[in-house]
Amino acid sequence: MHNPFTPVTSVPVDTRTARVHEEGWQSWSPSGTYALGTVPYRPTNANWATVCYRPGRAVPAGAFQGEGLLALDPGDGSPVRLWAAADPLHEVPSIRLTVAAGVAEVEADGPVKEWTGTGIQSVLADWAGALALPAPRPAPTVWCSWYEYFTAVTEDDIHENLRAMDTLDLPIDVVQIDDGYQSALGDWLTLSGRFRSRRGIADAIRARGRRAGIWTAPFLVDPASDLAETYPDWLVRDPDGSPLRAGRNWGHVLYVLDTTHPAAAAYLTDVYTTLRAEGYDYFKADFLYAGAMDGVRHSGADALTAYRLGIGLIRDAIGADAYLLGCGAPILPSIGLFDAMRVSPDTAPHRRPEADDFSQPGQDPAEFTGVGRQWQHDRLWVNDPDCLMARPAVETRARWAAHVAAVGGLVASSDRLLSLDQWGVETTRRLLTGVTGVNR
Repeated sequence: MHNPFTPVTSVPVDTRTARVHEEGWQSWSPSGTYALGTVPYRPTNANWATVCYRPGRAVPAGAFQGEGLLALDPGDGSPVRLWAAADPLHEVPSIRLTVAAGVAEVEADGPVKEWTGTGIQSVLADWAGALALPAPRPAPTVWCSWYEYFTAVTEDDIHENLRAMDTLDLPIDVVQIDDGYQSALGDWLTLSGRFRSRRGIADAIRARGRRAGIWTAPFLVDPASDLAETYPDWLVRDPDGSPLRAGRNWGHVLYVLDTTHPAAAAYLTDVYTTLRAEGYDYFKADFLYAGAMDGVRHSGADALTAYRLGIGLIRDAIGADAYLLGCGAPILPSIGLFDAMRVSPDTAPHRRPEADDFSQPGQDPAEFTGVGRQWQHDRLWVNDPDCLMARPAVETRARWAAHVAAVGGLVASSDRLLSLDQWGVETTRRLLTGVTGVNR
């Protein structure tokens, strides 16, 4: 149970021109700036509220709410105001704003500090800059299997695209295998029937002068996995003793690995040590919100402490030189842990998301939140706007490519490369080489 909300301040506003920036909890949570008369994006069902927003922090109608960060441009020429978590790595208060009779009332359920600036993005950037983090390493260019093959990817698909990169002369540094190579969530070292050898394919990638990358969801466990059946004490629990549920995806409920359990921690370390030894040095860690959910853990650690400890185990196992991309991750508790971070919901071959929920896959929600989080780029990490898709079947592909080019950051292609037409090949090559001007 979180703390009750208490008043922070009152700010006069011009209700016609004032703007509010809500910072969402995790990568997929809608984040951006709204006019006062706008209804902010909210979850449209209970499952997405768990998987894509901050569980247990529903927002009342008529209120704006930022998770650890909320900014207000009063619209009357006075400075922009930002309220920020006092200790963002360990306590992320919800900050709420309502307006009545031309006055914004701000309240929070934890300690916040106030900043002022000349614009919403600039004051957020000032706050991030004051953290004085080391400059992030430049991102490699990437090809990712997800948006063409999804969970049906095969080892032969990887080999085909690896050959096509040479044929098409595409400057791709990393070939990243996404979801589908493993037998089950949690059983990361057991292959699905579509793959023959994880080490063998890493060797093939490296033999062509590229780096091998791989996807995991380290804190998720499929209830039907060998891990869940063999080691049920490795799971985070509800107060009633049942396994904590991190929502539903892939057609089933999701459990959470308790990385404060010594044996579970040793297993997670072994997974990543093994992958690194097999030749993988680029890691996309996904669905990370699960590791920061409140629950009963072996050590008694709170959720955010357990989350940071879990990511620390991964970093120690893969080494400081490996590249680590976070996704579906709680934003503020992830500061200082990642090289790059997904800063939006998933994109998709279509523009509009399911049920108009802006946490769901679609180009419109990815653009909205990707733009709203531009202030994070090169301050907290390298921003990942999600993958470029340039094949003819992708709706409004030129507009999506223009967004990826405009926001900068990590550039990853996710097409079957032989399906690209001339425009798709040229656009993919331009974005991978950092050359913009992709509108047509």
